[in-house]
Amino acid sequence: MSEKIQKILSQWGLASRREAESWIEAGRVTLNGKVARIGDRADPQRDRLAVDGKALQTKERPELFYFLLNKPKGVLCTCDDPQGRQTVLDLLAPELRRGRGIHPVGRLDRNSSGALLLTNDGELTLRLTHPRYHLPKTYDVWLRGHPEERDLVQWSEGMMLDGEKTLPAQLEVIDVTRDQTRLLVTLTEGRNRQIRRLAEQLGLEVTKLHRRGIGDLTLGGGREPLRFGQYRPLRPGELRYLRERTGLTAALPPPRRTRGR
Repeated sequence: MSEKIQKILSQWGLASRREAESWIEAGRVTLNGKVARIGDRADPQRDRLAVDGKALQTKERPELFYFLLNKPKGVLCTCDDPQGRQTVLDLLAPELRRGRGIHPVGRLDRNSSGALLLTNDGELTLRLTHPRYHLPKTYDVWLRGHPEERDLVQWSEGMMLDGEKTLPAQLEVIDVTRDQTRLLVTLTEGRNRQIRRLAEQLGLEVTKLHRRGIGDLTLGGGREPLRFGQYRPLRPGELRYLRERTGLTAALPPPRRTRGR
């Protein structure tokens, strides 16, 4: 069955769909010996598809991996850093770091910690990062001082950010000490540094931010809670949940059961 080339490349874990489109536009992809164009379709069983002159072989289709990682503070959510700083891929076993196409799904900024999905399933990545699906994410947020009730109401009802109002959020005060407040914040969208930027608009300072869960997936959802820097493969029910939430209902081969460190 023929499909768009960028979809094939993403399904094979070679790149996200957007990145694959940039490869096509740059002339790096060929279809049956000719430079491919956006909109071209191919059947991997019948057509000859190549990237940078290297042909894609059906038997070489990479195995799909799905991991949940507890990202430590200070680690970058990227596959590579020109400055040599530690990235989330550096936390994986050596055999998973290169040549597998594994990448983070979305981002946690460098100073934040917590739950992060890693996969080489480009189609699932595209769905999970698309704003239409609104997969809830839950965060522990520590604020310096004590916010006013009106600030929390304004935050929960939505605020302007980059010229567009944010979706409503759930905020719950978890703990209050002499000099700080801890909130449980649930978002259904993921704009760049959204929690920190909204808090700043309200005159509040985030001193610590930790993502405790993504939808039904939690850092304590395995046999043992994941410590910082540890990861685990998703259970079949968790993967099924993500695919159902994003409209991907076609059956997949079971993911490899690689245990993190």
